[in-house]
Amino acid sequence: MNSAPRSHKAYSRTLLKLSGESFRGQQEYGLDWAVVQTIAEEIKRITETGLELAIVVGGGNIWRGQEAAQEGMDRATADYAGMIATVINALALQDALERMGLATRVQTAIAMHEVAEPLIPRRAIRHLEKGRVVIFAAGTGNPFFTTDTAAVLRAVQIGAEVILKATDVDGVYDKDPHQYPDARRYEKLSYVDALSQGLRVMDATAISLSMDNKLPIIVFNITAPGNIYQALSGEVVGTLVAEGDSVLVPD
Repeated sequence: MNSAPRSHKAYSRTLLKLSGESFRGQQEYGLDWAVVQTIAEEIKRITETGLELAIVVGGGNIWRGQEAAQEGMDRATADYAGMIATVINALALQDALERMGLATRVQTAIAMHEVAEPLIPRRAIRHLEKGRVVIFAAGTGNPFFTTDTAAVLRAVQIGAEVILKATDVDGVYDKDPHQYPDARRYEKLSYVDALSQGLRVMDATAISLSMDNKLPIIVFNITAPGNIYQALSGEVVGTLVAEGDSVLVPD
């Protein structure tokens, strides 16, 4: 499980995956505007370096389709409602960014012409080349797929070099660190080990798509100030999911 330490690499075009939970802070649901502001400030710092940044947002702080389906709601309908929730988060983040002077575009996978552009990957690439932040919402536009899968799909479509997966822990562990004090964090985790061990990185579809396209994923703690910037600058932050052998952080 151990090999050479992971190398540092700075990236020029990145996709940041923000869960809906990232927007709620310590609240049970909804948006914590102070948290949204903090995320926006971090994004501004990144774009000032010239890095091209696209973002995929989830909607779990507002609506969770799987939970609604478990209560008897039609699963496809519940998932579409979840897609609409992601648009709310995208518009909130767009507003925070634009109040800081950043040019942004929201693209949705389901048509909402009054509030956002339709999903057009070539247009998204052009926006990125012009220095605009592109926010992708409404998942893949299809029920039964997670926003993790949407993040990988959009990253491949725009030619991103890496995915940043924002979480509330500082990486991926060999077992649940909240339950097991002896849990160890991976510095690097192979796609194969992530799939075979069922580790909570992304869902299996998203991991498989990343593996097929040799697209690395950095899983990191978004609540630690500066982590997004540090990861994109090539500093070792969180867990890198990529090809090769898995490496646990030394004792």
